[in-house]
Amino acid sequence: MGNIAAVTDAEFEAQVLKSEKPVLVDFWAEWCGPCRQVAPILDEIAGSHGDKITFFKMNVDENPVTPSSYRVTGIPTINVYQGGEVVKTIVGARPKAAILNELSEFIA
Repeated sequence: MGNIAAVTDAEFEAQVLKSEKPVLVDFWAEWCGPCRQVAPILDEIAGSHGDKITFFKMNVDENPVTPSSYRVTGIPTINVYQGGEVVKTIVGARPKAAILNELSEFIA
């Protein structure tokens, strides 16, 4: 699945919540069509802005604990974490320009 590493429930605290940089987590599933639309867009953004923000994907079917603790009810859901807190949430498939606009404060 592109350049974005997967993160699991077990790794979430260390990889995401304790990160020095902002972290984007794409909550997705194999069967989700809109998730497949967003994946290549996030790969592109990660390729050009990965130095400013860390990107991870989390399969909600394989890792049910974290999505439920952050009330992820629809996918794709993209959460941006900073300092251990959710600072931005994007729900649903969006075009690249809209995602870049949402992330502008983190990738400027």
